[in-house]
Amino acid sequence: MRIRYQTDDECIYPDTCAPLENAAKKGEITLQGWSTGQYPGMRLPDDSVNEVRYLGLWDATNQQNWGLDDHYNEGIEFTLLKSGQLSFGVDGQKWILPPNSLTITRPWQLHHVGDPHIGASRLYWLILDVHVRRPNDVWQWPDWLLMSEEELQQLTTLLSMNENPVWRADDNIMTCFENIMQLLDNGKPEDNITRLKIYINQLLMAILDMLEDQHIAIDSYITSSYRTVELFLKELSAHVGYDWTLEEMASECGLSRTQFSAYCKQITNMSPLQFLKNCRIEEASKQLLNRPNLPITTISFDCGFNSSQYFATVFRQLKGCSPKQYRAEFAG
Repeated sequence: MRIRYQTDDECIYPDTCAPLENAAKKGEITLQGWSTGQYPGMRLPDDSVNEVRYLGLWDATNQQNWGLDDHYNEGIEFTLLKSGQLSFGVDGQKWILPPNSLTITRPWQLHHVGDPHIGASRLYWLILDVHVRRPNDVWQWPDWLLMSEEELQQLTTLLSMNENPVWRADDNIMTCFENIMQLLDNGKPEDNITRLKIYINQLLMAILDMLEDQHIAIDSYITSSYRTVELFLKELSAHVGYDWTLEEMASECGLSRTQFSAYCKQITNMSPLQFLKNCRIEEASKQLLNRPNLPITTISFDCGFNSSQYFATVFRQLKGCSPKQYRAEFAG
């Protein structure tokens, strides 16, 4: 789940792979890529394969001093670790990927590569925008895919209704990735669009075949509105400084105010605004202890309160003492 908003102090954007780009500029790794949007690499021509946000490879022949911290992508991401090992994490879980690992992450899944740095490795990736940003969105596949409606529906179901992000790639998937990556050596992107479409079709078909062979247990809860609200509320505590309204919170989840409020009540036993107020006080409590020299008034504004007096009143209601007393009693 991605919280998308902009304030005077903060902008939330999809990942730009800046550490990767910087390493390539310094000559620390080999980087090849074709992209649209903000990703590094050669530009794909407009209106050809707009759904392909980024495809590419890196080749790191030694230990690096960078990694890709927690981030989201503008689409579903498929990566293949061709050689070496990588630390990989999704939604708080971690793996050490061996060669020939396939990872699949969806746009709302927070993930990272490196712990915190990456080792010697050769990695391939494809980020394909299917116009979803939260679990309950409707997937929209590119119109240049050749798969039948039934096949695309099955692929959507298998990709969206299971939580396993790490798989063992079979020979067919590895061949499809190699074909795509070989295009990067074949000149300009505009000269290879037809082949690119064909190879991506083949890759998606190979992934569908692999997933069907796994006899995956499907869980519709994963794509439910309940799950979308649950993920939103989980991230809300990291964004308490924003001046949220009920309408904006509901919009983030693609729901009406009534629907969002009902799910929030079911999950937290609080109204959305009550839950937000609790999140703000919990964040303020942490800052009071972790930033002992920061004025209490500054903390109150940082945590989304428009008045220091109101902050003190709410704090006392929830914590049983004033912010000043709390800091004095519990600060180390």
